[in-house]
Formats: sequence, structure tokens, C-alpha cells
Amino acid sequence: MNTTNLFSSDTTAADSAILDSLNPAQKAAVLDESGPLLVIAGAVSGKTRTLVHRMAYLIAHGAIPESILLLTFTRKAAQNMLWRAAQLIGPGCRRVMGGTFHAVANLLLRQYGQHIAIGPRFSIIDRADAEGIVNLLRSSLGVAGAGKNFPSKRLILGLISGAINKNMSLEEALLSGPAHLVEFLDDIEAIAGHYQQFKLDHGLMDYDDLLLNWQRLLAESETAREALSARFQHILVDEYQDTNHIQADIVRLLTARTGNVMAVGDDAQSIYSFRGADFANIMRFEEEFAGAKRVLLEQNYRSTRPILDLGNGIITHAREKFDKTLFTENSGGALPELGVCASETAEARFVAGRIRQLVEDGVSLSAIAVLFRSARHSFKLEMELNALGLPFEKRGGLKLTESAHIKDLLSFFRVTINPQDTLSWNRLLLQLEKVGPKTAHKLVQHISATDAPLQALAEYPTKAAWKGQLRALHSCLTSLQDESVSPLDQFDAVMDYYQPIFERLYFDDYPRRSRDLEQVRILLAGYGDLRSFVDDTTLDPPDAEAMPTESSGQRLVLSTIHSAKGLEWDTVFVIGLANGRFPAPQVMPGPQWEEERRLFYVAVTRARRQLILSFPRELLTADQRNVPAGMSPFVAELEPRLYATSAFPPTVRPAADSLRSDALPDDGAALDAVELQPGMRVEHAFFGLGTISALPAPGRVEVFFDRHGTKLLHLDYARLTRLD
Repeated sequence: MNTTNLFSSDTTAADSAILDSLNPAQKAAVLDESGPLLVIAGAVSGKTRTLVHRMAYLIAHGAIPESILLLTFTRKAAQNMLWRAAQLIGPGCRRVMGGTFHAVANLLLRQYGQHIAIGPRFSIIDRADAEGIVNLLRSSLGVAGAGKNFPSKRLILGLISGAINKNMSLEEALLSGPAHLVEFLDDIEAIAGHYQQFKLDHGLMDYDDLLLNWQRLLAESETAREALSARFQHILVDEYQDTNHIQADIVRLLTARTGNVMAVGDDAQSIYSFRGADFANIMRFEEEFAGAKRVLLEQNYRSTRPILDLGNGIITHAREKFDKTLFTENSGGALPELGVCASETAEARFVAGRIRQLVEDGVSLSAIAVLFRSARHSFKLEMELNALGLPFEKRGGLKLTESAHIKDLLSFFRVTINPQDTLSWNRLLLQLEKVGPKTAHKLVQHISATDAPLQALAEYPTKAAWKGQLRALHSCLTSLQDESVSPLDQFDAVMDYYQPIFERLYFDDYPRRSRDLEQVRILLAGYGDLRSFVDDTTLDPPDAEAMPTESSGQRLVLSTIHSAKGLEWDTVFVIGLANGRFPAPQVMPGPQWEEERRLFYVAVTRARRQLILSFPRELLTADQRNVPAGMSPFVAELEPRLYATSAFPPTVRPAADSLRSDALPDDGAALDAVELQPGMRVEHAFFGLGTISALPAPGRVEVFFDRHGTKLLHLDYARLTRLD
């Protein structure tokens, strides 16, 4: 290392500023002399601080800022590190080249691309541009004409990109994903070839091309490789566990001459294989880089000791890992809790009740998160939170009513409940082949102008091309009018009609989307009528007085675990930890199983002070069978001393026509079902003030709300309080 000092005085003051705040392991990484260094940084162990201080130390001890290359996975991360380094030793750090792999590739290819016949004036296309080209090729090759089922432009581009990033053939990418589309393999391969040629002919690169061509530049041009190796004497790589095979090869080629690379990452947080990340990159680093040293960052600066003990217990069982044990100087803290719930509904009640209790105890909603394996695993909890009036935002997946195919399904129910629902009519009509927006609009106007929409639908003068489809829709909707038919039977009637439409509209991934439809069927099993279900899933936005936290912007976070990585909350719930749900039933022991274990580890290490795990002892299947579930194997293998167990409900569940007194802390004014009487004034969290009109059936109450009119409520989900 060049020891020429960039400071006007000696390095003592600079070293003090750089090193004094570091723990021993961080300091060892920062002070490393030269050669490859692997820093295994446990959760919240100061990896960013280590990278920042390493950069500052290199410059303080003579490294020219322009000789340092910082590679990150977000632009924000690079900018933050460069700014922090500048705070330590001055503005010279701003001359470090720092950015994402793709951003750096763009700059270097424009400077050195001529060595592999790439000019500096190429254009970069985004995802939308790329999909447009693929769509053009689909049409020009004649593989996706009118009336043909063929994979969408989005799926085709996803397959092409996935194959590149995962280092596999298109056939392997197809078989490992939407395998039901394998019959289109030849056509997809033809499109991929034409897509590549189109980009070459027009001087275009997509995001994958940036990495591929940077790799080509280093591998094929000795001149360029030597120039870049001489230019960048020190390579710093963040989140190395998230690199794909191309990015890892770029790092190897760049550092072949000097060997000066610091790779920072955590094998226990490698959870993005579906994006192409290769777990082997971090595990084989010491084999790929001769003479590599290793530093372990094990001091955690976030969580209490009991939470870390449980996290360590999870990763101890990993088949392949770096041995490390997180510790903390934060003393105290309660044991994590494991809630053993009777059913999925009971689990939702348990979590919602605990959240409400936390809020009543003064905990900010924004300091609480509920994490889950898949977005659909939170649907029942969302309904519980809505009923309680607790605001939330959902990350990493759509809410129940936001997915296109679920919107389609609910449209059948909504026009059954309210035949004047023009938005739902429009959605149903657009499902018909050869019916466009203009025709649908005319039909909706015709229907809404009458008092008998179904009759108007049957009498509408249609073209022969879609007359039969309109009759089928009319027949389906007519069958839903029978009030003696249960919601489950109504669901099945809709699916008899909708299934072929569903498979046509969502041809790319209807097997995956089918699981969401099954979830709706499971939810419907708890209802005696459609109106209550639709009301619970599409409640009006709450009034300000009903939700005082809304004005302050506080919201509970519901998130998939993948979307929660890198974030933290005081209290974290991890739900759905049942065998057959986490990991998913199709995941078998092997690499994917191990990644699921790491995903669980990431979830629990998001918690600062309180961690609550839960699972249902029974899962309701799509055919309405309650099957025993048991806890996730990742929970079962933990030592019982690492958590405290509680059961929910703690007592025998009350009769079906009782109110929810077992589910949530007592309001003080909560009604028992036997107290309900017509004429009684009540209040609901969303609908506000109202008067009980009738008790039409066990477990049901009809209420006329002052601002929302008459609602038929399901007492298993309603929250009513009496107004004295």
C-alpha cells in the first residue's frame, strides 16, 4: 500500500477519528493490509460502518480516492457510504467511484467498450422498453396472434432475464418456474434470439446486458482488464451474499492482478435466489480468492440477548454456514413468545388482540411489524385489523382486494349484492373476449339505466362473436340470486363460469394465482352471507375520530419477510409458522429448504425488544377440511428454553353466536349476543353509530348505521359496543 499521507499533519488524528469508535472485529477488518478479505457481518453488526471506515482508512494512508471502487446494490447505499466517509476525513472521498454494479458497468463500458466493439453511444432500455420489443417480436414472428394462448411479454422477458442471472438455459428456467408453458419453449427461444439481435442492430442494452458486457470486457480484452486492474487498486463489495454468478466473476476478474478486495456480507441472510443471487459466492469466496482472510462481525447493535439467542438457535441447524454467534451488550429483555393457536382465525385474533393491547399500553403502531412468508398469509389478519380500526400498510404483496384476479372474483359478488355497481359490471364485461372498453361502457350505461340489470343484460343486442359469452355471464349471475344458496356454493358457481376466463386472462401464472382463489374460498367458509364478506373485505376508509392515529401518520407494518430485510422494529410478530406453510409444502430438504431457514432467521432478527412467533394447530384446506398442522420444522428444532409458550384461545371457545370477547381485550362496553335487541344504539369501528334493526339469524345482526345505511354483520367478525 502506498503510505503517502494525504493529510497535512501525521495520521495520528485521522486514525483516531477512524478507529476509536470501532469494536475489535471491525477494527481488524479496517486495518487489514492487503489481499482478499471476507467480512462475515452478522445481523446489525456494523457492516456499513466497517466499509465506510475501511474506505476512509485507505485514503488516510495514501490510497488515491480514484483507485477505490465501491460496489453496492442500491444507489442510496453507495451515496450514504461516500457521504459518511467524507464526514470522517474530508471531501476527497467523493472522488471514489461508488455505485451499483449496473451503474458502474454503464460508465466503464462507455469508456472501454471499444475493446469489444461496443461504442460509447449505446442506449439503455428499461423494463417497459424491453417488454415492448418482446411484444413486437411476438407479433412479427406470428406466435401470438388473435385467439391464441401464448405467454405474455412480461413472462417471456422474465424467463430470458432469469436464465441469464441464474446461469441456466431457457429450458431450465422454464421448467423451474412456469413449467405448464413448456410447450412454448421453441417459440420462446426464437423470441430470445431475435430479441438479442434486435438490441445489437439498434445499439441497445438492457440491464442484464450491462453486466454481461462488463464481464465480457474483462474476460475477452486483456488490454481493458489490465487498465481497469491498474485503475482500481482496492475493491469494496457490499452485500456479497446477494451477488449472482456474473457479478462474482466481475469481481474475480477485476482483482486478479492485485487481489485487493474486501467482500462484506452475511451467509445467514442470503434469501434472494429467486432474483439470481448465488449462495455459493460467499461460501466459496476463500476458495476463489487465494490467500483470503476472514473476519467475523458478531456484536449485534439492535436486539436483546434473548432474541439473538433464538436467532443463533435457528442458524445453528444450517447445513452450510460460517460459524458465528451473535452477542450483544444490551442486557435484559423478555424471552421471545410462541403463540400456539387453535386455528388460522384464532391466530389472526391472537395477533390483532396483542397489537391492540400494545397500542393501549402506549406502544406506537409504527414500532410494530407483522411478518409472514407469503403475502396471502395475512388476509385473515387484515380483516381482524380492519374490524378493530387499526391502520396498517402492507409491503411486499398486494392486499386481498388489490390483486387483479381477486378483484375479478369479487366483482361477481358485488353486482349480486348491488346490481347498480357500475365499476364491477365494467370489470365483468371486460373479461369477455372481443369486448373492449367502449363496448363495455355502452353496456354498463344500458344496464344501469334500468331497475332490472340482469334482464337488461339478457336483452342487450349483441354481436354473434360474443353473444354466447354474454348469455353465460347472465346465467352465472342469475344463479347467484338464490338466497338459499350458501356463499361457498355461490363461490363454486362463479368458478364454474370464471375458471376458463381466469386461465386465459392470467395464462402466465394461473397455477400460482389459483392459491389466492382457494384462500378466498377458505375465508368465505366463515360467513353466512355474501354481504358480510364483501363488507369485511372492502370497508370504507375509517373516520378520523374512529382512528386517531391516522392523523399522525402511524401505521402498523404488514410485510413479507423478503421486503423486511434491512429494516427493524421494536416489536415483531412472525406469523404462519406452521408445518406446510413455512416452509411451503413443495419445498424439500436441500438448497431451497436451507434458504427458507435463513428467511426465518432474517425475520426474527428484525426485532429490537420483543419477538412474538405464532402458528395455527390446524390449517383449513381448499376443500374445507381442517387438517392438523403442527409447528414449522424450523421452530420444532429450537431448544424450548429459547422461548415461552402460550396457547390461544386460553379457554374453551364460546358458542358460535357469541361476540368476540375471547378474541380481544375487553372494551368495557362490549355486548354479549344475548343482550342484542332491536332498537339498541351501537357503535362499529368503521361504520360508526347505528341502531340494531333486526336479528335475522344466529350469529347475525342487522344494523342501520347513520352514515352508511343498513349492514348485515357477521358477529364472528363484528365489533359492536353499546352506547349508554
